[in-house]
Amino acid sequence: MKRSELYYATDVATADVLYRMNPWWRGMPTVDLPASRRHLVEQIKRRLAYQLARITVVRGSRQIGKTTAYLHVISDLLAAGIAPQRIFRVQFDEIESLNIRRKDPILWFVGWYEREILKMSLNETAAQGQMAYLFFDEVQNVDNWSTQLKFLADHHTFLGVVTGSSALRIEQGRDSLAGRVNTIEAGVLSLTEIGRIRRLDAPEPFLSDNGLRQMKEASFWKALDAYGRQHSTFVQTAFHYFAERGAYPIAHLRAEAPWELVADQLNETVIKRVIQHDLRVGDKGRKRDPLLLEEMFRWCCRYAGQAPGLPKLIQEIQSLLQANIGHQRVRAYLQFLNDTLLIRLIRPLEIRLKRQKSPPKLCLADHSLRASWLQEPIPLELPDDEANQTLAKMAGHIAESIVGALFCSISGLDVAYQPARGQTPEIDFVLTVGDQRIPIEIKYRNRIQLEDYHGLLQFVENPHNQAPFGLLITKGEVPTTDERIVTLPLKHLLLLR
Repeated sequence: MKRSELYYATDVATADVLYRMNPWWRGMPTVDLPASRRHLVEQIKRRLAYQLARITVVRGSRQIGKTTAYLHVISDLLAAGIAPQRIFRVQFDEIESLNIRRKDPILWFVGWYEREILKMSLNETAAQGQMAYLFFDEVQNVDNWSTQLKFLADHHTFLGVVTGSSALRIEQGRDSLAGRVNTIEAGVLSLTEIGRIRRLDAPEPFLSDNGLRQMKEASFWKALDAYGRQHSTFVQTAFHYFAERGAYPIAHLRAEAPWELVADQLNETVIKRVIQHDLRVGDKGRKRDPLLLEEMFRWCCRYAGQAPGLPKLIQEIQSLLQANIGHQRVRAYLQFLNDTLLIRLIRPLEIRLKRQKSPPKLCLADHSLRASWLQEPIPLELPDDEANQTLAKMAGHIAESIVGALFCSISGLDVAYQPARGQTPEIDFVLTVGDQRIPIEIKYRNRIQLEDYHGLLQFVENPHNQAPFGLLITKGEVPTTDERIVTLPLKHLLLLR
C-alpha cells in the first residue's frame, strides 16, 4: 500500500471512530445514561452559560462519572435545540485509528470537524450566533494538549469542556492556559448524590458552587449542622449506604451486586487501570515498576488518614520486595499516585514561610478503594466504640481520610495539616480561606472530652494562626462547652457537596 493510500485508509478509520463518538450527527441515540445526575452536570452547564472562560476543565480520578456528566450535558444541549452538528466530542483513549500521536492531533481533529461536519470555521459559526461546543475527554493522553488548546482559545470562538484524570498534567496545562479556563474538581459521589441514585428524598448540597467565603464564619458550620439535623432521616440512610460501599458510582448504580463483585470491578477499572496503564510509562519513555506502585498503593491504604514517615515506608517496601529502593524513587512514585488523584497528599502547614520537613498525610479518594484493594472493609457504624477499640481506631483513621478527600475536592480550598512539634499538638487539617485559617480535629467516637479539642483551642488562641474558631468532627452529635469550637458529625459534614 502506498503512503498516500495508507494515509487515506487511516483517515477513513479515524472518521468512522469520530462518527461513533458523535452519534447525534446521524440522528442516533447516545449510550444509555443513568437517570440520576451528578451535581457536576449543573456545574458544567453554569460555566458554559456564563462563558466566564473559553474552556471548562473537569479533573478527577477514574470512574467517578466525568464522562457520564458531560454526556448528560450534551443530551441537555440537544434537548434545548442546539443543532447536532454544533457538538463535537473526542475521547482520547487507546483507539489506534485515532492516531493521537500524530502532530497536533487536537488541531487536526478540529480542522476535520470544521471541514466535514460544520462545513465552516468555528468563527463563522459563532458569527452567526451558533456557537460550537467541543468536548475532549482524558485529554492528558495527548502530548502538548494545553498548547493546542491555547492556540484554539486564542484564535477561535467556541465553548469547550476538557476532562482529565491526572492532577499533575492537568495542573501544568491549566497554568499555561491562565485566563482561558475555569476548573472544576470532581470528587467521588457526595452523600446527596448517593441519595439520588438510591431514590431517596435527597436535599440540595449545602455549599454553593462558589461559597468558599462562607466557610470563614462559624455560623456557616453551625447552619450545616442544623441542616443535617433537619434532614436526619435522609442523612442516616444515605450515610449507611456510603459507609457500606463507598462513593464510586458503580457501587450504587449496581446496588444489587454483591460487594465482592463491586470490589473486583474497582480493582480492575480504577486501581489496576491507573497502575498498569496511566503510570506505565513515564517521562522520556521510561517504564515504571508496576509491582512497586502496587505495593506503595497498598501501603497508602494501610495508613490512610495518617502521616507515616518515609523511612518506615522504605523499610517495609525493601523488606517485602527484597530490593534496595531509594528515598528519591519512593517519593517520586508516591507523587505519581497523587497525580492520578487516587490519593491526596496533604502537606504540612507553612506558617510565616517556615518550611516543614514532616511527611505528607495520606488520604484516599474513597475508603472503598482500601476495602477493595486490601479486602478488608472497616465498619464506620460501630454501635459501641469501646467494645472493639482496634476497629474503632481504624475507623477513626478512615474518617480522617474521608474528611481530607472531601476538602481536597472543593475547588480553590487550601488544605494542610499541622504536625506535632514539641508542645504543639497535631491538628488533623487546617483550611485556609483568604487570610483566615480553620483548624479541624477528627474525633470519630461517641464520647468527647476536653482534652480531645485542647489542640484546637491552643491553635485558636495563637494570634499568628488567625483562626477565630475551630471545627471538631465527631461520630455523633456531641456538644462542647467552648463556643469557639463548632462540633459537627461526619455525616452532617458530608452534606457540604
